[in-house]
Amino acid sequence: MASLQASNFLLSSSSSSKQIHAAISIPKLPSVRFSAPKLRQPTIQSEELNRKDGLINTIPIQNDVHSTPLVQQTSSVSMATFQLYAVLEAIADRVEMHKNIGEQRDNWNTLLLNSINMITLTAATMAGVAAATGVGAGVSVMGLKLASSVMFSAATGMLVLMNKIQPSQLVEEQRNATRLFKQLQTQIKTLLAVGSPCQDDVNDAMEKVLALDKAYPLPLLGVMLDKFPASLEPAVWWPTKRSPNSNKALKNNNGWTKELEMEMREVVEVIKRKDSEDYERLGNKALNMNKVLATSGPLLTGIAALGSAFMVSSNSPWAATVAAVAGALASAVNTFEHGGQVGMVFEMYRNNAGFFKLMQESIESTLDECDVEKRENGELFEMKVALQLGRSLSELRDVAKKSSYSRIEGSPMDEFASKLF
Repeated sequence: MASLQASNFLLSSSSSSKQIHAAISIPKLPSVRFSAPKLRQPTIQSEELNRKDGLINTIPIQNDVHSTPLVQQTSSVSMATFQLYAVLEAIADRVEMHKNIGEQRDNWNTLLLNSINMITLTAATMAGVAAATGVGAGVSVMGLKLASSVMFSAATGMLVLMNKIQPSQLVEEQRNATRLFKQLQTQIKTLLAVGSPCQDDVNDAMEKVLALDKAYPLPLLGVMLDKFPASLEPAVWWPTKRSPNSNKALKNNNGWTKELEMEMREVVEVIKRKDSEDYERLGNKALNMNKVLATSGPLLTGIAALGSAFMVSSNSPWAATVAAVAGALASAVNTFEHGGQVGMVFEMYRNNAGFFKLMQESIESTLDECDVEKRENGELFEMKVALQLGRSLSELRDVAKKSSYSRIEGSPMDEFASKLF
């Protein structure tokens, strides 16, 4: 019986194994081969364009089966371009220096003005209190009198120094220098972007930088501009010898006609008769006013110091009155001169007069060139002149016609060339 059960168990297990084997058996699929096309190996593996400050360096790496890899660096940048970039770096440094020094000297103006006025008014108050207390107070008033005299003397010395350097005028000089250096920086960048610079362009840029350094010096000792000249002289921030323009002709006559030349000559006459003359007149008025104020301030504080000294020695009420009144007047004069920035106004007129002088010289030097192909293109030059004067081309031509008619009829010209200033 046991042997029969074992045989049945073996039969059942063998049949179940056959069923499982049949259930998990998978038919074989036919193999499919995919072939990818071979890519041709490039002769140049990598070509990198390194751009930095406008410079382009192309570095091809050539690979050949029968040769070793070769790295070759080629550069199409001329030496004049490298030199102009060096000039740009120097200009950027000057822009930052003039900006920082301008802020510093603006702080000088504010701090010195407030300090001198506080000293002067305090000394005047002490003189008035000493005079009101009277002689009977004795030793207690003597301290007020001595302190008033010392403070008036200190205010006089500080005011003489402040009027000598004119901080508000120094600030305006640095503002103009910053603006003109940025203008030159833009011109050089434009030349690098659209033109092919040469050595003459490098020399011209360096001359302009040195001319700006001379026109707006940074140090105070030795090379500081005269703050009280005999009369207004226009600022000159361009080289005295201007290099000829080397622009190529765009047309046969390079955009120049007889009518355009006459128009430019009339614009120069208007600038001379109206704009330059008017700014020189206003600049001389500001200069004379500044001279009077710069003299009056220290004179009044000096009178107040003398009044305080006599008040200490003689106990005179008149001396105290003179000291108090002169001190108050000195504070008012100082506030009007440096708070109103009269020196800055004079420098602004001087710079504007220099701008019109530059325009006159630029137009005249262009017209004096007989060969029109060596001039700047006439249409482009006319557009630049119109933009600098704040006018459209039609308005510029109308001004030239009015100037011609006024000279023929002998009537005065009632319009200025510039609409910006």
